[in-house]
Amino acid sequence: MISKALMELIFSAASIERWNDHPRTPQFTELDKQSHKAMIAWFIARAEEDRGRTVNWDRLIRNGAFSFLHRVLVTDIKPPVFHRLMADREQQKQLNAWVFGQLEPLLSPIAGGLCEQCREYLDGVNETFEDRILGAAHYIATRWEFGFIYYWSKPLYGIEKTKTEIMGEIEKYRDLALVEELLSQPADQGFSALVSLVGQLQFQKRWAQVQRLPATSVLGHLLVVGLLSWLIAIEIGAGPRRRRNDFYCGLFHDLPEVLTRDIISPVKKSVVGLDELIKRLERQVIEENLFPLLPPSWRNDVLYMVMDEFQNRVRVDGKVRLIPRDLTNEEGRDEMDPVDGRIVEVCDKLSAYIEAKESIRIGIHPAQLEEAGLRLSDQFAGRVVAGYEASRLFGCCR
Repeated sequence: MISKALMELIFSAASIERWNDHPRTPQFTELDKQSHKAMIAWFIARAEEDRGRTVNWDRLIRNGAFSFLHRVLVTDIKPPVFHRLMADREQQKQLNAWVFGQLEPLLSPIAGGLCEQCREYLDGVNETFEDRILGAAHYIATRWEFGFIYYWSKPLYGIEKTKTEIMGEIEKYRDLALVEELLSQPADQGFSALVSLVGQLQFQKRWAQVQRLPATSVLGHLLVVGLLSWLIAIEIGAGPRRRRNDFYCGLFHDLPEVLTRDIISPVKKSVVGLDELIKRLERQVIEENLFPLLPPSWRNDVLYMVMDEFQNRVRVDGKVRLIPRDLTNEEGRDEMDPVDGRIVEVCDKLSAYIEAKESIRIGIHPAQLEEAGLRLSDQFAGRVVAGYEASRLFGCCR
């Protein structure tokens, strides 16, 4: 069972500021950075598949999750020091042993052998193809942030050295198709433009009209939903394709909001037909603004992730079928390309519940947050999805 402590650790990344020793206008957080990295990794992996290379998606998601939790736990170590420590095998082993000691009680209650997989990850060298994809995604996301930092930090000693080091790290991944494209095309075209577009979700603030701490973004929220959906998929014994789909559908489900902005549920439900109108608008803006940045072979896959995001669904021969109940074992097979939209919905609302409860715990609790917390808790009281007692997750966060 997913514990309160694990959910708190994931969400704590929303309070970890990046570049906090540099002047900056936007506030960059570790949660936003890791979400951006996960999206970029999907783009890179798909491009490599198009070249005929095999991607182990289980390993890509799993190692990305472990590296995220690792970074959250060692966040007090500045990146240059951290990378020097990790370059020394003996120091790396000592640091990783400490990290595993923190993670073991959080991961051991989860079914599917996740804790042992984490031990193997932390004990290993991690030089797989999927780790290269994650490494490239890490530095590309860093480079995007640094573009803002650099503008304000030009007078700072060492800023040019930092710029050179980031570009030098990205150069190491030039064998990956999208890295080569990023380095050879203008910043407002192709993959660079796609990285920028999805990165802008960090400027879409959640609960924008409500005073709250920490002030989370849509971008960071997406990683929380993706990770929780993936963990539940593991717990219910979902197959590889279903686990993959639940993670990425959680990660990308609010992607249209970079173009339409966040419209809160009470507003959507207050006018009959508004929700359906918004859905049509979202598809239109995706086709007009996002599709030109995507290869044609990816476009239906992106639509499959973001449209009908809270509906269970399968896809056979390119045809999507919505399932108005839990998926059967037959529908959960890899060949059916299954998505647990209802799990994504639970995790979406659970993320909102955690955001509200954390702000209230800190001492910022306007009436809207109190009311939202009660509404969400009541809405999911007794809720069971795919055989999983979702209500227990809300209960343990009280």
